[in-house]
Amino acid sequence: MGKLYSALLTLSIIWGTSFLFIKMMAPELGPWGVVFWRCLFGFVTLLCVMLIRKERIQWEQLPFGWIFLVGLINNVLPFGFIAIGELKISSSMASVINAMTPISTVIIGVLLFAAHIRKMQWIGILLGFTGILILLQFDVTQLVSGSLQGILFVLAATFCYALGTHLSRKYLSHLSVTVLSASTLLMASVISFLFMTFMSTEGFRGIHSYDILLSLGGLGIFGSGLAYLLFYYMVKEGSAEFATFVTYLVPVSAMIWGNIILGEKITYHMIFGLVLIFTGVYLSTFSQRKKSSLDKTAA
Repeated sequence: MGKLYSALLTLSIIWGTSFLFIKMMAPELGPWGVVFWRCLFGFVTLLCVMLIRKERIQWEQLPFGWIFLVGLINNVLPFGFIAIGELKISSSMASVINAMTPISTVIIGVLLFAAHIRKMQWIGILLGFTGILILLQFDVTQLVSGSLQGILFVLAATFCYALGTHLSRKYLSHLSVTVLSASTLLMASVISFLFMTFMSTEGFRGIHSYDILLSLGGLGIFGSGLAYLLFYYMVKEGSAEFATFVTYLVPVSAMIWGNIILGEKITYHMIFGLVLIFTGVYLSTFSQRKKSSLDKTAA
C-alpha cells in the first residue's frame, strides 16, 4: 500500500500543475491543439521509457476497439473539455470541479456497470453537486454565463474520466501499465490531430513560443506521459475508485500554483464548495473502500 500512496501523492502534484499549463496554452493553441500536443508529448515520453526497458508493444494482440474507445473517452474528450472550460473559468476552479471525478465514477458504475448504491452514497452525490452550486454562488444569472458553460464542460470531463477508468479496468487490465498508457495516448494523438485539423487553426501557430513549448513539455511529459503510468498503475494494483482519489489532492496543488503563477484568487466559496465536494466524495465512495479493504484482507 505504501507504493500506491506514494504514486497517489506524486500524481496529485503533477496533475495540480496541469491545470496551470492548460490555462496558459488554451488561448494560444486552441483546446484541441492542447490535446494533440499533450497526447503526442506523452506518447513520445512513454515510448522512450519502453525503449529503455526494452519493452515492446505486441500490436497484433492489442484490442484496438477498446484502445480506441478508452483513448477517446479517457484522453481526448476530457482533455478537450477541460481546456474549453478553462477558457471560461480559472484553473483553480477547474481543479475544484475536477474533484467530482470519484462521484462521477460511482454514478457511471451504477448506470452502466450494475454497481449498487447505498443511501449514504446518495447523500454524498447530493453534497457533491451542492458544492458545484456553491461555486456558482446560487446566482441564477450564472445560468447563461460563461462561468456555467466552463463548469459544465469540466463536469462533463469528470464523467469521461469515470467511464474511461471503468472501461480500462474491465477490458484492458491484462495489459502492462506502460503498454496501456502508450497505446491509448498514441490513439488519442491520432484522434485529437483530426479534431485539431478540422475544428481549429491555432494548433500549429503558437507552438513556436518558448513559454508554450515549456508548458507543453510539463503537460505532455509529466502530466500525460509519466502521470498516466502512475494512474494506470493505481487502477491495476488498487481499484478504479482508489485511482480517482487523486482528485482529493489535485485541487489544493492547483489552487496554490494558480495563485502563485497566475495571480488567481482563492475565494471563500471555492473553498467551501471544495469541502462539500470532498465530503460528498468520501461518503459516495465509502462502500467501495470498505469492500476493497475486505477483499484484500480475505486474499
